[in-house]
Amino acid sequence: MTEKILCTGNDAVARAAISAGCKHFFAYPITPQSEIGQYMARELPKIGGCFLQSEGEYAAGYMVLGAALSGERVMTATSSPGIALMQEPLSMMMTAEIPAVVVDTQRLGPGTGTGGQQGQTDYTYLTRGVFGDLRYPVFAPYSVSEVYEYVQLAFHIADKYRVLSMVLNDFVLARMTEYLELKTFDFGSLPEKEWALKGSANKGGRSDLLFTVTGFMIDIPGFFVQQKIKSDKIMESEIRYDTYKTEDAELILVAYGYTARVAKNAVNLAREKGIKVGMFRPISLWPFPKQALHDTAAKAGKVLVVEDGPGGGFIDDVELSVKGKASINFLGIQARHTFRPEGLIFPERILQEVRELL
Repeated sequence: MTEKILCTGNDAVARAAISAGCKHFFAYPITPQSEIGQYMARELPKIGGCFLQSEGEYAAGYMVLGAALSGERVMTATSSPGIALMQEPLSMMMTAEIPAVVVDTQRLGPGTGTGGQQGQTDYTYLTRGVFGDLRYPVFAPYSVSEVYEYVQLAFHIADKYRVLSMVLNDFVLARMTEYLELKTFDFGSLPEKEWALKGSANKGGRSDLLFTVTGFMIDIPGFFVQQKIKSDKIMESEIRYDTYKTEDAELILVAYGYTARVAKNAVNLAREKGIKVGMFRPISLWPFPKQALHDTAAKAGKVLVVEDGPGGGFIDDVELSVKGKASINFLGIQARHTFRPEGLIFPERILQEVRELL
């Protein structure tokens, strides 16, 4: 019998990581994800694990890199400015094909995020990958239960493809409290970590040399060919999305994260009033579900993108997917008739926009 508890999104991240076998967590505290580190600091020593607070996010990235070289499951968590500071170690991990998980609990930017706590302004930064034109999977949950599931999935994907794997959270989900069913997900078998540095005594006297950890690569063109093959496999197998009442919809709401929860409620409000609205929710932000969104939007003819930000890479990906087969509108910080420097998007505000569009 599975156990159900009341749990916040931040605690769900930590619980999921431990359930997935992660015993090593390195991070620097930053709002609104600091509770993840607090949970790990309390619980990891109990199971023989290691929590270490770094002197900054840059250092945390390299700690994750070093620990993950051993083949153990390792993760860090940060918020928007912290991701920027981690770019060098994250790029090196991608170059050396070292799997690990990063959770980004985004907050409203730019810069250090002085515009407010809640917001969705990290989409472009995360989905375009690290420098070097390297892409990694990014998953966007919209409930505490999905946070718990997709953090575990992120570890599986990281080990399956030997990549960095990201979970994009946000302030609302991080602080939200919901019922959570505790369980360990089984996503299938994984390859042996023959590449891991475990010492020659543990590898039959064999030692390994990972030149790529220092950035020295003998065959750079060959490396990018292999990265392209890996990316193609991820795009073929790891696209995830959800639809809600789209079969007869005349307008499709497109949203991710907490705004998808709000959009789903707005769909219900609209349906109660006889307005045919549906919702399309990308769960994998990269790889993005382009074909599925294209087909859904083309059938409806109208799209309203909902994002708690000024509009950037997310609406770009929607436009690239729809390819002119539907009209695209945007509701966010710079929505029509309103400017919201701070404040949540509520279902009634979405319904107001839907009425005007239809």
